[in-house]
Amino acid sequence: MKGKAGHLSKIWFLNIGILLFAIILVAKLGYIQIEKGEMYRDIALSQYTLPSDGAFDRGTIFFEEKTGRRISAATVIPDYTLSIDPSKITNANALADKLAPIVSFDREEFLVKASNPKDRDKEIAKHLTDEQVASATDLIDEGEKAIFLKKDKMRFYPGGKTAANVLGFVGSNGTIITGQYGLERYYNGTLKRSDSDNSSTFFADLFMKAGKTIISDSGEEGDIVTTIEPTVQGMLERVLTDEVYKKYSAAGAMGIIMNPQNGEIYAMATTPTFDPNNFSKEKSPSVFVNPLVEGVYEMGSIIKPLTIAAGLDAGVITASTTYDDQGFRVFNGYRISNWDGKGHGIIPIQEVLNQSLNTGTVFTMERLGHQSFKDYFKAYGFDQETGIDLPNEGVGDMENLNSPQDIGYATASFGQGISTTPIATIRALSALGNGGILVTPHIVKETDYGLGISHTFVLGGERRVIKKETSQEISRMLTVVVDKALLGGSVKQEHYSIAAKTGTAQEVVDGKYSDTDFLHTFFGYFPSYNPKFIILLIAKNPRGEEFGSHTLTAPFIEITKFLLNYYEVPPDR
Repeated sequence: MKGKAGHLSKIWFLNIGILLFAIILVAKLGYIQIEKGEMYRDIALSQYTLPSDGAFDRGTIFFEEKTGRRISAATVIPDYTLSIDPSKITNANALADKLAPIVSFDREEFLVKASNPKDRDKEIAKHLTDEQVASATDLIDEGEKAIFLKKDKMRFYPGGKTAANVLGFVGSNGTIITGQYGLERYYNGTLKRSDSDNSSTFFADLFMKAGKTIISDSGEEGDIVTTIEPTVQGMLERVLTDEVYKKYSAAGAMGIIMNPQNGEIYAMATTPTFDPNNFSKEKSPSVFVNPLVEGVYEMGSIIKPLTIAAGLDAGVITASTTYDDQGFRVFNGYRISNWDGKGHGIIPIQEVLNQSLNTGTVFTMERLGHQSFKDYFKAYGFDQETGIDLPNEGVGDMENLNSPQDIGYATASFGQGISTTPIATIRALSALGNGGILVTPHIVKETDYGLGISHTFVLGGERRVIKKETSQEISRMLTVVVDKALLGGSVKQEHYSIAAKTGTAQEVVDGKYSDTDFLHTFFGYFPSYNPKFIILLIAKNPRGEEFGSHTLTAPFIEITKFLLNYYEVPPDR
């Protein structure tokens, strides 16, 4: 009985051993398939591919979700080219028949390429899909020696058109492949790889990077992490496209969502846009430009709060200060009227924002005087670069404030006659809500150089342009605009305070103000007294509605509600 028990015990241990071995084997196979699958796939394919000399490589650009998870926005993926070796072709037509189901090509051109036995490498198709690579590999497996695959790498944008004008793309400048437009251009020195080829080993690459970290500028060869939140970016693009660009047959629509406290840009979008994976298909390079950074516009009435804030800050007006609104003023022979052409009698300054009255900002400018008004507008930075990390930043024009004529100051007070970029505009408007500080707008929050070395964006260079008390008061006044005046108070939010203002500006066409082309603008921040977000929306030449309050209020409120819900912002009312 004891011997039988011992025998059963041995069998039991043997079974356990076999089971453990099976578990380890399955785990190992799973590790190979899941963790190392791509590596072994590349090794298998290498039997049928030839590496390109000096293979393309480039650093990665990441979006970052609100949770902190990084999403690839621009990366490098394998790229395969199908080639033929004419010296090994015995029947060109038969080979063409074999390849026709796999790739598209011109048959006559193929036969010409296949006709010279002295050639050893003629490209037939580039940028093969995984399915095409697999089919070509099957042909090679079957003994077709006249074809081969060449492996390289290519830049790929997983999100397609998402944030295309922010990212830019990679292309040839005639001699080398380099970043073109957007972050690809601005951070080209960081993203480019000067020593990449397929023969590099892990350890060689490791030691080379280690040496460069010690002896060279840390700005070289890294990956960049942006402030762009992909879900927010997608939402902004959808709203601009569907609710502004298409709905009002606009010439263009654009917007920015930013943190007014630190300048982080969560979303930046313009439409029409392009697909950086297929940029060569675009007919005009103008679509690659980012008008939010490079474009210069007269912004209209969203500038009025900055004039009122200057008056409040200088102590020359209060919200309850009254003036006699006669509906128009005349300066240097030019008549300036309110948008409705009407006079409103003795009214307080609050009504200047509520009803968007040109005469009220002119009154405030006169109280300030030319020099003080100019000093405030200079301090807002309209004619300076913001320092945003995108190429070709434009600079506004405040030349009218260098003239002694009153008319230039009068029109500037309500946003006409001076011009600025949208990015400089949102920076200045942020100061109204963040306590009076001019922050630095930026797209990249971190650069990762590998080996555990990274650089994080640190605030610096910020300056105060209005007092904290002024910021609180203008925010209160702009909250009244939303609660009581904007579309009759119909968009007031019960549990959240919102500070906002709309604008409508005549566009300059052929040196004259147009009677048909207008720029509609809208800005707002929330919660009003400690804002987490500021939004700037712009519509170029929308049709069917005359004022920005009618075209952009609904999109603004839709975006606002989304952000409050998505980021779970606690109510402040």
